[in-house]
Amino acid sequence: MQQPTPKVLIISSDTGGGHRSAAEALANGFSKFWHGESAAVRVIRAVEDSHHITDKLVRIYNWILINRQHWMKYLYWTVNKLRPETQPFFLNRCIGYLRDQFEKWCPHIVVSVHPLTQHIFARILRELNLKDQVPLVTVVTDPCYGFWKGWACDDVSLYLVANGEAKRQLVDYGVDPAKIKISGMPIRPEFRPADEKDAKAARSAYGLDEDKFTVFVNAGYVGGVKMLKILRELIAGEIDVQAIFLAGKNDELKSKAEEVAKNARFPVKVIGYSEEVERLMQAANVMVSKLGGLTTFEAVACNLPIIADATTPPMPQEAGTVDLVSRRGACVMLNKTSDIVPIVRNLVEDDHKYLEMKTAVANLAMPNSTEMIVNEITALLPPMQVQTKTLGAAARQRV
Repeated sequence: MQQPTPKVLIISSDTGGGHRSAAEALANGFSKFWHGESAAVRVIRAVEDSHHITDKLVRIYNWILINRQHWMKYLYWTVNKLRPETQPFFLNRCIGYLRDQFEKWCPHIVVSVHPLTQHIFARILRELNLKDQVPLVTVVTDPCYGFWKGWACDDVSLYLVANGEAKRQLVDYGVDPAKIKISGMPIRPEFRPADEKDAKAARSAYGLDEDKFTVFVNAGYVGGVKMLKILRELIAGEIDVQAIFLAGKNDELKSKAEEVAKNARFPVKVIGYSEEVERLMQAANVMVSKLGGLTTFEAVACNLPIIADATTPPMPQEAGTVDLVSRRGACVMLNKTSDIVPIVRNLVEDDHKYLEMKTAVANLAMPNSTEMIVNEITALLPPMQVQTKTLGAAARQRV
């Protein structure tokens, strides 16, 4: 008898871009690294697609990211104190839609890449009496100590984390150490170091000088407005570089950046939302960005040195990443917007300093992390024939 295709349900939310990137990386990873004949993967947005109220909460979160990042520390404290992911108000507004999605798809394994989502599916699995048949895996996309308490859930079968610091945080939150494995971050395989030929080709594709030092100013998925000030400072400086500005999904920011770029004495390529951020990173010599978990490790995978935006204190869940990358010498901290030109000039003129940073970034990389994560997840898949019968019986009980 032919074995049925294993089905993987990945649950996420577009609060910022990191969780979405992680979900895409895992979906691509199953396509690339699955050792069987095939695997069916579905990605759903478990928070905003469940209910109009939870959708509004996601929109508020992203508005704060764009416009009031300094408020994030208060939101972080509030969320960790109230634990909405465990409260009936939140759960009751998500569970109906998500239970329907589960029963329509009947996955053999559920993978969470967001701290609010695994609690909902833990309840669904309990209600359907499938807790022991369908593994619940959480891939933690915050890489360092100090992340959201919501990541910790007693019903998770396996945690996959970036490093020992993330493991220590889960243990301090009460997670059984036996459930935690270090696997690196879920990064799409396209994020890889570019040789000189590939870097020149990437710059040329964006209409830039193939040989000029290139600064990638990354406003992120939602388009943080602070990066416009950094671009203005860079353009006003006497410096022989060129720049790429990524505005993300913020159309207003893109328009403003295009106006600013008209006054530049050097080439500036302004881009809105992009599906090929790895190409932008490979075209660059240095990236200016806040140190979000996925963005940072995508840059690390590309061996791209970072100028870390610290003009606003980092969000609490990202502070550990800032400390790690800074301590390892893979980034330079930008504490004042006016410092961007001297920092970039130093990297352009001091080859030794720049090569030191490149080496430090390379030493942080964890090659093949996505393949390792996929292998850990698929190792939990039970025998297909037995489990398919179990899932079918559970679905019939709900009818």
